[in-house]
Amino acid sequence: MKYIELTIHTTTEASEIISDIMWAYTDYGVTICDINDIIALQTAKETTYWDYMDDELTADKPSDVLVKCYVAEDVATQVIGSILEDIARAKELSGGAIPFGTLEDTKRSVDGDDWIDVWKKHFRPIHLGRIVVVPEWIEYTPAAGEEVVLLDSNMAFGTGEHETTSMCVELMQEYITPDSVCIDVGCGSGILGISAIKLGAAKAYLTDIDPIAVESALHNSELNAVSDKTVVAHSNLLDDADIQGDIMMANITGEVLKLLAPSIPKNLKKDGVLILSGIIESRLEMVKAAYEAVGMEVTFERRKGEWFALVLKHKN
Repeated sequence: MKYIELTIHTTTEASEIISDIMWAYTDYGVTICDINDIIALQTAKETTYWDYMDDELTADKPSDVLVKCYVAEDVATQVIGSILEDIARAKELSGGAIPFGTLEDTKRSVDGDDWIDVWKKHFRPIHLGRIVVVPEWIEYTPAAGEEVVLLDSNMAFGTGEHETTSMCVELMQEYITPDSVCIDVGCGSGILGISAIKLGAAKAYLTDIDPIAVESALHNSELNAVSDKTVVAHSNLLDDADIQGDIMMANITGEVLKLLAPSIPKNLKKDGVLILSGIIESRLEMVKAAYEAVGMEVTFERRKGEWFALVLKHKN
């Protein structure tokens, strides 16, 4: 289906007003691109989890905010005309109390399925030790000893291509046994928990705070016929401390890993293994210190590119 993407150049102060106007005319999505939001989040250290941000973003306070909406192509002329009229009326009614910026508008035609086609064109099977991550639309015959993990084309999380995910999948293969209970914190697509079952684990618990991730992990578990051995929960961590993992995995940013440090060990068996990934070098010592403070010790460290993964165990 074809859409027209309408972009309005405005200010932080007027962006919500313009967004509300757009929502009155479309069901296909409205986005606000405001770098000031990122700067505000980075300032709120106690509630946000940015791993790193380019300092140049805060050098000069930006004023140009982009508000975008998508309108079906066949009604775009009429609908966009109404949107622009309502924006002009809102500016007039504000009496100059709210800066609206230039209100420059641009339009472009987009195909709603373009991103899927591009992704399918470039995504190929990814080999991670015994695990081969395969997009569900590609036919793949595994070699001897390989285990295939299928991922659906509509998921928006880890595919195994990124160094942080690949290190987790590769490291878990050194520890999984047929009796293993695995816990994946921040599961995204479910790739780690599903891989654990494919490698022979008895059970996998997957948690995530993003409902879309939970939906994706549930779907991919069914796609791989492992849903009978997986439990997917919409939460930060497992609420039940009686559930003990032989292997726990968390592929998140360093800041979040630090915040989770006091809670993660409660679900790890005394002889269990904790695999952490998603850590850049500048956060490495911070993460190590956070887990050492709660009775964990690093037994192995791996690096791929700019990313680090750690294997930890309870101190004796």
